[in-house]
Amino acid sequence: MKPIDTLNTLWNAPVEDLKKGYSLSGETYVCLFCGYSTEAGLIYAENGTFYEAGKFMRRHIEDGHGSPFEALIGLDKKSTGLTDHQNALLRLFYSGRSDDEIKNELGIGSASTIRHHRFALKEKERQARAFLALMELLGERGGRREPAFIAPHRNARMLDERYNLTAGEEEDILRGAFPEGPDGPLRTFDLKEKQRLAVLRHTASRLDDKRLYTEKEINAALEPIYADYAILHRFLIEYGFLDREPDGSAYWTTAGGRPAAANAESAQSAAKKAQSNPKEESPVNRRKELQAIYKEIKQEAGVYRVVHTASGRSFVASLPNLKSMSGRQFELNNGSFQNKELQQDWNQYGADAFEFEVLEVLKPSENAYVTVREQLNELEEKWLNKLQPYGERGYNRRPAE
Repeated sequence: MKPIDTLNTLWNAPVEDLKKGYSLSGETYVCLFCGYSTEAGLIYAENGTFYEAGKFMRRHIEDGHGSPFEALIGLDKKSTGLTDHQNALLRLFYSGRSDDEIKNELGIGSASTIRHHRFALKEKERQARAFLALMELLGERGGRREPAFIAPHRNARMLDERYNLTAGEEEDILRGAFPEGPDGPLRTFDLKEKQRLAVLRHTASRLDDKRLYTEKEINAALEPIYADYAILHRFLIEYGFLDREPDGSAYWTTAGGRPAAANAESAQSAAKKAQSNPKEESPVNRRKELQAIYKEIKQEAGVYRVVHTASGRSFVASLPNLKSMSGRQFELNNGSFQNKELQQDWNQYGADAFEFEVLEVLKPSENAYVTVREQLNELEEKWLNKLQPYGERGYNRRPAE
């Protein structure tokens, strides 16, 4: 099992590796976007054709992620630093369309307007290069040591202040959370955000990166760590330490990526199945099919609020699936909700003093260059501006001016 901290992840990969979409660590090629790996010196077969490990990894990037550009441009705003408009323009530029074609598609200004945007993006590139050089020089400078911040894991989904955490702070947190030692049980999951991140990172490192788990098996692996293994299970997925098939048939750590088979027995079973039906799709293709089916399942995204009925104070947030509001209530009941002020009032007044309300269901845009997440952020901002749930009016943190 490889510790999470030693992985060559997307977040600390050199630019050249980011452009390729994979890194070479020793004799292992690792996909920066999903953790899939191949071993140098081995030969990989696909549809009757054989490939050396590097070529097979490049085929994986193409088949699984489209291209490094497509995978990188699909990251969230905090990862790319791009506005929605810049993201859409870069996608169009990459497609090779002319300024006139882009102008017509977006219905904006003139071709000169598009050229202005190209210039602005080149300016951003120059600034980024200068900033990167400055940070590298800072890192190379002798003398004072910079704090060693933990690196976000490969599938990190919430890049915010909780990652303002040094390795030393993480060690202190883990000593308090696991009083019987790092291999012992977790004392409590009633933790602050940074503490929760450290605990989940450590919990994920105690799982086997090279195997697939059934739901029963992953719960059995987590139960010795914490009696309420269900909450660990859910948060490991929510934070991106665990991934799973859409139908829940298999689970794996994102640190290791999805293994081809859970064990020798399942590998033999898959081989026998392939022999009996040679036209059957490969596990990789089957996974793609399941992902496509999952994407087709309609889920209503939107904005909701939690209202303290006596005072009228409210907490406003968005969800990609409004059905998961029950999960937010579960967090409040278990003392693990991210908004501590709301959690305190919930603990004091009880669940009956609050109401959950859907404010608006998102109507997805037909613009293919704007993601649902981006639309959802805009919808949330609309309701925050309208309700102003800050201070005496609510529990949300007032945005920095």
